[in-house]
Amino acid sequence: MNYNKLFSPMNIGNVTVKNRVVLPPMMLGHGQFNGKPTKQMVDYYEERAKGGVGMIITEITRVNDHEGVGAFAQLALSHDYHIKPLKDMVDKIHQHNCKIFIQLHHPGRQSVPLTVGLIPIAIFMEKISPKLRTFFYKMTPLARKMQNKGFVLSVAGPSKTEPCRFAKGRTRALKKRQIKKLITQFAKSAKRAQLAGADGIELHASHGYLIQQFLSPFTNRRTDEYGGSLDNKMRFLVNIINATKKLCGEDFPIIVRLTVDECYEYIGEKGKGYSLAEGVEIAKKLEHEGISAIDVSSGSYETINYWLEPTSFKPGWRKYMAEAVKKQVSIPVIAANLIRSPEQAEQQLESSIQDFVALGRPHIADPYWVEKAMTNREKEIKKCICCLWCFESMMENAYIGKAGECAINPRMGFEGKYASMKKDGNNKKVVIIGAGPSGLTAAEILGERGYNPIVLEKNSYVGGQAYLASLPPLKDKLCWCYEDLLYSAEKNGAEIYYNIEATENIIKSYDPYAVIVATGGYSLKPNSIQGINQSNVYTITEVLNETVNINNKKVAVIGSGMSGLETAEKLALQGNKVTVVEMAKEIAPNTYIQHIDDIMPRLSKYNVQFLTNNKLIRIDKNSIILKDIATDTTNLVLVDNVVLSLGVCSNNSLYNKLKDKFDKLYLVGDANKIGRIAEAVHSAAEISYKL
Repeated sequence: MNYNKLFSPMNIGNVTVKNRVVLPPMMLGHGQFNGKPTKQMVDYYEERAKGGVGMIITEITRVNDHEGVGAFAQLALSHDYHIKPLKDMVDKIHQHNCKIFIQLHHPGRQSVPLTVGLIPIAIFMEKISPKLRTFFYKMTPLARKMQNKGFVLSVAGPSKTEPCRFAKGRTRALKKRQIKKLITQFAKSAKRAQLAGADGIELHASHGYLIQQFLSPFTNRRTDEYGGSLDNKMRFLVNIINATKKLCGEDFPIIVRLTVDECYEYIGEKGKGYSLAEGVEIAKKLEHEGISAIDVSSGSYETINYWLEPTSFKPGWRKYMAEAVKKQVSIPVIAANLIRSPEQAEQQLESSIQDFVALGRPHIADPYWVEKAMTNREKEIKKCICCLWCFESMMENAYIGKAGECAINPRMGFEGKYASMKKDGNNKKVVIIGAGPSGLTAAEILGERGYNPIVLEKNSYVGGQAYLASLPPLKDKLCWCYEDLLYSAEKNGAEIYYNIEATENIIKSYDPYAVIVATGGYSLKPNSIQGINQSNVYTITEVLNETVNINNKKVAVIGSGMSGLETAEKLALQGNKVTVVEMAKEIAPNTYIQHIDDIMPRLSKYNVQFLTNNKLIRIDKNSIILKDIATDTTNLVLVDNVVLSLGVCSNNSLYNKLKDKFDKLYLVGDANKIGRIAEAVHSAAEISYKL
């Protein structure tokens, strides 16, 4: 397919971008305390520049070290000593005919309270001894406990408001002198970006951060010149723009990343914050102030699923927002819009939805997205499955000194390490048992290294546990994971054989150099529960793969992890009256909050009932007996069927049989340790790179 629009040049201000593809800002944790780029960060950005992206907008870059910290390991332009190391990174990006803008940022009320005042101390500690960095991260679990109990400094915002849902810090209102100081800090940081050779800057007025907090009536309750009317609420942002132009000149391009709709209506809080009509009005006023482009986004951390979408969201669902802005402004419009294919990108450009496509998570998954589309290799693109692991892992790893990860691209963040991957397989045979994500990952990488991967799969299809995970309602994007891995593995020479139950003799018949066991896991069905083997009891596996079909019945789903909740949704859609039973005090314990936020409103719509703090004691033909953990009492619930979602057990029996039979025998994925797609892929990649 020809992508005439997608690969045509366009200007942002006086900067000519070679194509319409932008890598938008995404915090991944590749930085360090002092805010200078690390080699890991430079390698990450340079790989995307090599892959053909037209313009990179860096991750959140702080302008204030004391209360403006977005993460311990982020970029900074708060001091002149940041100019030279940033210039080194900018120069590397420019070598690939790629433009680079620096996104300037302040988290405001969304600051993690733990960071307030801590970065200058951390920088000082690291100067004394690099080993103190390790000590710092060892102390963060204790510091987090203190934070959760409120023993931290307050965070700053336009007004005193209730704590941010994610950061949970007490919020104090900025004083006027502090606002003016921040305006100067933004402008000086922009000047440093210019001196470093950056092509422009982007001001982060989105996702509930400080600049957007001034724009929103929910977070800006001021009665002075910075609050009240729209012009007053915009004053902070407009003053930053004017101060930047004064320092950097009128021709230095400024992009504003703008939430044009806070999306409170989507979570049932209509009237809170501002909606699209006012967002478009803000965009028009910003054009009047002389900015070079609008980067359209939506939502905040209070409505996070409406800018950082889980897998259930349809590609392009929010393109109407960018289109509404584009109809009212003449400057370029950049937008993400959950674009997952070159065809979709071209269509939205041709339809005048936007002028540039922002491909963030797609470039985490595949840094060569652009090059593959340009050379008619679309089938080779590894598509982002919207699993949110990049964000979830970044949030957790930030406290232990590690970076975010990609579930399907184990090389992300390690581009330098894998740039010189050995290709020393010499066609040696490696037998891989199982064609789930871990088995296919091993086949792909070993094929690339020159081995001869032979995959034996007991089913007539690939995917393993990921295949099951793709079967509930709105989870079909997950099939991209194993479909893309299968294509890449076969392209790299892997042989896939189906309907084969691997045995020692079958494996030995290939005379393999090594054997990798990726046999996955199976649903638990504990015999300790009375009545567990009755004919009305099933596992989620049987429901999801439709070995059984349950319709118009009373069904109890035992266990409220995501697999249980997704199975409950499937059952509800089939007309069943569903009750979910959970031993813990809360639904979906230890589950990342965005996934819970995504599915719970739909389950509520289907009138799914929840019984927490209840333990399943016995299953009878038409009922179950539960024990209320809080009151130590039992109660009877009438049901027709019981569906067990009590976890997964590693299927490692074959590995145990083969232990003494092969010198090079490896266990990967769920067969080794039950986990997510990311953990399966990464465990297989580690073995395959080292073999």
